[in-house]
Amino acid sequence: MFNSQMKRASLALLLLMALPAGQAARAGTLPAPTGKPILTISGQISETNSGDTAQFDRAMLEKLGMVTIVTSTPWYQGPMTFEGVPMDKLMADVGAKGQRVVAYALNDYTTEIPMEDFAKHHAILALKRNGEYMPVRDKGPLFVVYPYDSEPELKSQIFYSRSAWQVARLVVK
Repeated sequence: MFNSQMKRASLALLLLMALPAGQAARAGTLPAPTGKPILTISGQISETNSGDTAQFDRAMLEKLGMVTIVTSTPWYQGPMTFEGVPMDKLMADVGAKGQRVVAYALNDYTTEIPMEDFAKHHAILALKRNGEYMPVRDKGPLFVVYPYDSEPELKSQIFYSRSAWQVARLVVK
């Protein structure tokens, strides 16, 4: 009996070692949403909770850790305070392996965002503006926001066009 237990333990250890770095502890760890999903991520991801997609409700996104950006935008008067999940953290949590992310909005707008933007420019997926959840009628429930005031290059049409609001779905390519 001891010998068969050792064989099983050795096999389990070998299987864990065969996973890419960081995946052993993460495999199967994405919980299912308990509330209404507001975001679906698909494509080149390894962590899922609904078929081949990762679905998130508001509480799940907030649990990932919120950060704050205070910045001016071309859509609002004066600086605004946005709170949301760092996009690089969100992509890491779903095991994203692609080079770009296509954001799909509720209003059928789509934009393609290079994955490198997330760490390089600290883009977030904002849930709140000035301390309040954003309603669909005012760019909610989710809005890709860059800290536009932090770098002159971010105040350009390239980055403004990547700043999708009413985001409902992300596809990693």
